[in-house]
Amino acid sequence: MIIVIQCRDQVGLVASISALMSKHQYNIISLGEHVDVAENLFFMRLEVAGDTVSPDLEQELQSILPADAVIKINPQPDKKVVVLVTKEYHCLADILIRNYFGTLGATVQCVIGNYTVLEDICKRFDVPFHHVSYETQDKLQAEQHITQLVQQYDPHYIVLAKFMRILSADFNKYFPMRIINIHHSFLPAFVGANPYRKAFERGVKLIGATAHFVSDELDEGPIIAQQIIPVNHTYTAATMMNAGKEVETSVLAQALKLVFDDRVFVYNNKTVIIE
Repeated sequence: MIIVIQCRDQVGLVASISALMSKHQYNIISLGEHVDVAENLFFMRLEVAGDTVSPDLEQELQSILPADAVIKINPQPDKKVVVLVTKEYHCLADILIRNYFGTLGATVQCVIGNYTVLEDICKRFDVPFHHVSYETQDKLQAEQHITQLVQQYDPHYIVLAKFMRILSADFNKYFPMRIINIHHSFLPAFVGANPYRKAFERGVKLIGATAHFVSDELDEGPIIAQQIIPVNHTYTAATMMNAGKEVETSVLAQALKLVFDDRVFVYNNKTVIIE
């Protein structure tokens, strides 16, 4: 059983929570916690072994925690996700393989693409594919279509696996802090389009990728995971892009595992990661 808690900090929280677990004969397998001193916020992820979940456990936790505490007991262990794509296959292929072998930590309900390029690989893995064109309809109509499809599957999260479109604030409001994007730069450097070209022109010696939750500000949402690799003067924008694909795949996989394992807390456009 997993318990995640976010609340105002106060003296004795860990001791009180541990004592309550002992009262219910739950053996603590792992306990991770963090206190943001500046914001006076407490975060905890607790994994315990027990045969059943006591029906009074959440109420008892509320009684020993500050009034504003957010508590989740045994969140859905196998999350449902919808993946949005354009033409690039590397991130989607990794997700589909992990989904096929049951190591994703979630189940891919469908893939939605604004081109049909990746339809065949989805069929190979027996995952439904829906084509929503941005060329035969305007952005508003396309987003409405995507929203309808997503709502049919009722996912916990939406994954933008190289979905090279900017989503509107109206779309984001339906899925707040539930859309995960992979951006092909080490944010906050080189936001927006063509970051490898921008990195090449700037002559950087490091490139990277960033997985983050989507907010209304382009590439400014809470960061979940980042990685970098070195480059040098021999790299062109094209070879930077090829090298970056490996990083993008790795970073997105890392971020999804953290989110699906309920290890990510979001506040003030930042994240706390309990690993």
